[in-house]
Amino acid sequence: MSLDWKPARLPARKTHLGATVRLEPLDPGRHAQPLYSASHDDGAGEVLFRHLSYGPFVDLDDFSAWLDERAASTDPLFFAIVDRESRSPQGMASLLRMAPEHGVIEIGHIWFSPGLQRTRKATEAIYLMATHVFDDLGYRRFEWKCDSLNEPSRRAAERFGFTFEGVFRQHMVVKGRNRDSAWFSILDGEWPRIRSAFEAWLAPENFDAGGRQRQSLSAVRDAIPR
Repeated sequence: MSLDWKPARLPARKTHLGATVRLEPLDPGRHAQPLYSASHDDGAGEVLFRHLSYGPFVDLDDFSAWLDERAASTDPLFFAIVDRESRSPQGMASLLRMAPEHGVIEIGHIWFSPGLQRTRKATEAIYLMATHVFDDLGYRRFEWKCDSLNEPSRRAAERFGFTFEGVFRQHMVVKGRNRDSAWFSILDGEWPRIRSAFEAWLAPENFDAGGRQRQSLSAVRDAIPR
């Protein structure tokens, strides 16, 4: 079947601004110390990096050296997730495995500090990246992959509107053990409905005076006709 479509564009190293967070291109000089604190204080690193191929890190120098390598990369292209209120980096994410000729790109290397997890800010960070991928760059397929044992990541993917596609067995060797990978995706035809759900969920009126959601993201999405 022929497509009325043109190849997507590669993402640029630019800042993406939301109401509660900024996605800033990774800058070790500005981001290393606060990112290290956010990810390692009170032993948080053991859980945050359990299913990733790196970390936790021995100390700030070890983390900074790793961050220098990540900042020099264009695929993956790394971003720091910065809390707009505190102006403090609280997590990371990247765009990777870019195939603009096929319209395929992946989000990965995602970690949220304990203070960012399960917040409006974390959801907005994913929304900003998805909006950039589909609306700005013209991709057809947005992928999410994770360790099949990483239940929080699998739940997050489905909450954000990604569709589970299956498990790739013996996909990788990570930290000396086998990793089966769970694959998820959003397609461009699905994106308008998913985008509408994100925007309705993120709206101020969906939160009470204590900042608690009135409706879940999945409930908002389910109420939108397919």
